[in-house]
Amino acid sequence: MVDLEKTLLRKVGEAIGRFKMIREGDRVAVALSGGKDSYTLLDALLLLRNRAPVEFSVCAFTIEQGKFLRPVQPLAEHLRAKGVEWTYFRDAPSLTLLAEQPEHGCDLCSRYRRRAVYEVARGLGAKVIAFGHTADDFCEALLRNALFTGKLSALPPVAHSRDREFRLIRPLVFVSEDLTRRWAEAAGAPLVPCGCSQKTGTVRRSLRDLFATLEKDTPNLKEHLLAAMGNIDAPRLLDPRFLPPGGAGGAEPDPPAGAPAGGRGNPEAAD
Repeated sequence: MVDLEKTLLRKVGEAIGRFKMIREGDRVAVALSGGKDSYTLLDALLLLRNRAPVEFSVCAFTIEQGKFLRPVQPLAEHLRAKGVEWTYFRDAPSLTLLAEQPEHGCDLCSRYRRRAVYEVARGLGAKVIAFGHTADDFCEALLRNALFTGKLSALPPVAHSRDREFRLIRPLVFVSEDLTRRWAEAAGAPLVPCGCSQKTGTVRRSLRDLFATLEKDTPNLKEHLLAAMGNIDAPRLLDPRFLPPGGAGGAEPDPPAGAPAGGRGNPEAAD
């Protein structure tokens, strides 16, 4: 557990420092979904609260949308024993939506949840909301957006609500789900799974299967993708907004050592 804690706090601390997520006097509300990721995030922030160079406070909340597969009471007792200030909010519009069973996708449910999150954070007096998206989520978002929406983007480590009332942070950007799984197991966390996580045949599930296949040969695949998100070579992409004046692109890469003079890498050898 000691080694896990060191690794977790190092990665979370790096994210908070690099992206200036938390500032002096912030009150941070952790969106606790009942899963391993947000539970690990809460623990990490509680530990860092006593070690960070800035003073900040931590609270947590859970939005009930009628999709939990287990009672939340064990989680409530666990958090109470840890001395965590926790709010459980039953979102009436989401529960009505679920009861009426209209045709709707994840986007509508997400909008309901976002509205509820802001309402709860406002009541808690928190201007910073922390979400438990992990390195896996960032990598999946990058591929999902590129493959299915035609946009090269992922998740922002720091963002703001539309009216800039809240700062939204994702301190687990460098933390893998393997680490959050091991942390939750070691901590004996009473997790409360959501029915949405059991769905099969989704794009997310397909991407996870793809990653699992590729990582058999390239174990550090997600680390490479995370590094790529912070190391953009814009002139080598196709967006003219980032090309140098005059439309000239970046310099042509040098051929690999030992490569033949002809071939696709040599413009003069083109058909």
